[in-house]
Amino acid sequence: MRFLRALLVILTLPLFAETIVFKNVNVISMTSPKVAKSQSVVVRDGRIISVSQKPKFDADAKVIDGKGKYLLPGLAEMHGHVPPMNAPNNQAEDVLFLYVANGITTVRGMLGYPGQLELRQKANTSRIIAPTLYLAGPSFNGNSINGTQAARDMVKAQKEEGWDLLKVHPGLTRAEYDAMAEMAALLKIRFGGHVPAEVGLLHAIEMGQETFDHIDGYVEALAGDKGPVDAKKLADLVKKSKAAGVWIVPTSALWEVLFNTIPLETLTAYPELKYAPPGAVDAWVKAYNNRLTQGSREAANNIIKNRVTVLRALHKGGVKILMGTDAPQQFSIPGFSLHRELLRMREAGMSNYEILKSGTVNVGEYFKASDSFGTIEPGKRADLILLEANPLENITNVSKIAGVMTRGKWLSGAEIDAGLEKIEERNLGVRRP
Repeated sequence: MRFLRALLVILTLPLFAETIVFKNVNVISMTSPKVAKSQSVVVRDGRIISVSQKPKFDADAKVIDGKGKYLLPGLAEMHGHVPPMNAPNNQAEDVLFLYVANGITTVRGMLGYPGQLELRQKANTSRIIAPTLYLAGPSFNGNSINGTQAARDMVKAQKEEGWDLLKVHPGLTRAEYDAMAEMAALLKIRFGGHVPAEVGLLHAIEMGQETFDHIDGYVEALAGDKGPVDAKKLADLVKKSKAAGVWIVPTSALWEVLFNTIPLETLTAYPELKYAPPGAVDAWVKAYNNRLTQGSREAANNIIKNRVTVLRALHKGGVKILMGTDAPQQFSIPGFSLHRELLRMREAGMSNYEILKSGTVNVGEYFKASDSFGTIEPGKRADLILLEANPLENITNVSKIAGVMTRGKWLSGAEIDAGLEKIEERNLGVRRP
């Protein structure tokens, strides 16, 4: 066993030992909302070694000029997806590159497929350009689970296979959900996602569900489709959520798409759609048009408006928020979707620092049992974004990327542009052979 543990450590080490120095850079460490000017950050073996004005490093170190630029911890996509390994046109690795190209260095994948655990190994040892991956297994839903014993067996199987968490989808009965939750607690594997209708928000909180993705269950519990939510009932839900230590992954921008509150002509004009797989945009347009004939527009508008109200109250009440967009999804391109989500978080009353915290410090806290990252401090995993402008002054500056580092591996702006161009060309090649 000692030998196997040692081998596992070796296999998870980065395949490089280069020293990289960001020199004369403005550091946003995320330990406070302050900027430390003209610092040098030394990285070696995938870890931050030092942050100082007088750094010590070897003569053969790679030096990156950070003058006038800002160094920020890498951001996270806490409700992301990785395509199946058999998806055509190199989609899985393209999606991972798109995340990194936009400064996302950690992804919590929320729907497992065969082969993804091997992909996680390749990603987390820098054999491919990718964020660090934490993966949920195949989902627990009304089709995958038939009875309480099936729920318990699936928890055991996913724990043994090595998935990082369990994904909850709609359709579970309350008894099946409870069987899953009780076995998850016994085996010490976390779970999150949706709130099945038969379970309900309060019971899901009581049973230990950690993350409530898409703010799922809250608007429903408040009958938010019918009009303004009851302030007293909302305050009670916030209090119970805070006491239970739950986490919220908003995915607000996508929900506006799914409820058709953004005009179709706006969506189809997104410049990043050139990175979508062939045929995807046509399918998304068709789905949008189909929704126009379904449901009530008034109810849809109420839901979207009340989601902002709920998120504002949760944040103000001290419930921790995790950055996430549910990409790839309809008109939601991995990485690029993040920049739209940031604006929705501002709308919900979060400051620029609090928004950045949801994708750095909070994520590091959520995964603290697995690794140490989310701030720029010695010993932390070297996930970094070099920006042309200060995101604390304007949150849209997060998109002004000069380069990204994942686990100590540097990707320059020019390399990012070249990678994006290849993805565009590959997709166009399939569209028009």
